[in-house]
Amino acid sequence: MSKIKVLVVDDSALMRKKIKEMLETDSEIEVTGIARNGEDCITKAKELNPDVITLDVNMPIMDGITALKILVEEEICPVIMVSSLTQKDAEITFEALEIGAFDFVPKPGGTISLNIDQIRDDLIRKVKAAVKGKFKTLKRKVDKTKRSIVKSRFFKKSDPKLGFKAVCIGISTGGPKTIFDVLPHLPKDINAAIFLVQHMPPGFTASFAKRLDNYCEIKVKEAEAGDIVEPGICYLGKGGYHLTIFQRLNKNIVLRLPNKPEHLFKPSVDVMMDSVANTFQSDTIGVLMTGMGDDGADGMVKIKKLGGYTIAESEETAIVFGMPAEAIKRGGADIVLPSYEIAGEIIRALEQGC
Repeated sequence: MSKIKVLVVDDSALMRKKIKEMLETDSEIEVTGIARNGEDCITKAKELNPDVITLDVNMPIMDGITALKILVEEEICPVIMVSSLTQKDAEITFEALEIGAFDFVPKPGGTISLNIDQIRDDLIRKVKAAVKGKFKTLKRKVDKTKRSIVKSRFFKKSDPKLGFKAVCIGISTGGPKTIFDVLPHLPKDINAAIFLVQHMPPGFTASFAKRLDNYCEIKVKEAEAGDIVEPGICYLGKGGYHLTIFQRLNKNIVLRLPNKPEHLFKPSVDVMMDSVANTFQSDTIGVLMTGMGDDGADGMVKIKKLGGYTIAESEETAIVFGMPAEAIKRGGADIVLPSYEIAGEIIRALEQGC
């Protein structure tokens, strides 16, 4: 089997060397070229025809965003952004994902990260997933110029035991773009609280929540320990913590953000779904969307067993058909739909009571 060919782009010679060494610890990956800036990247990409490009954000002559736009326009190959952990870089990273980057990994120590080895496993996983995802991310566009809100038109609203229901959404690779197919289309008077876990490192979820909130009728906020859960609000799991809930004696449902259990992802979709389903029982709707691995598959099975309703994203729109495919395989999906039909199905399920 031929190796995955990667072009590494970074203005730092040290970072180029370290990223090359990290990637080539995997026998299936070969770094076939390096580039110092966006202009060099475009030239090398056309010469070397790589399978994947790792692209720095901040570079002289031509920055990463400018280079990305050209790579996407010409559909050269999937791109993984390598960004710093600053609020400014977080905003630029989300812009890159919306333009067409496949995914991103953060430099844990800033622009020059001597501890960049920490991201090795994550980077290798994403390089391999990018090859499988091919050009799905490049071709999909995010249209935020108008919102088509799903109207309440199917059934009289059911009477949930706790006064409102819960919608649990799990999403990972491809999520920052795909989630715009769902959240902006939910009405602000929705009779449910939304719990969203997007696999994302610390330092990025606050910016992501604000970005989503700007384009949604429902309120979107980064989850904070002690928040009282209310309908019409989407609680985005905070990077580095799990997202769980508990019910007080006064019946208020409150957020908790524990560090345990240990898990590949913090926040974890499974941990969130398990906690929410334990409280809301049959008044829970589970949604599992694009992403690598199987996080959330067991959570979907649990929601279904407790009498809730579960929706898995179809392979048609999933940038990586990993997490939803596992839920389907384990019998955890009541229905399988493309991303652009999920908001409508959530409203239908809330009103029909299924």
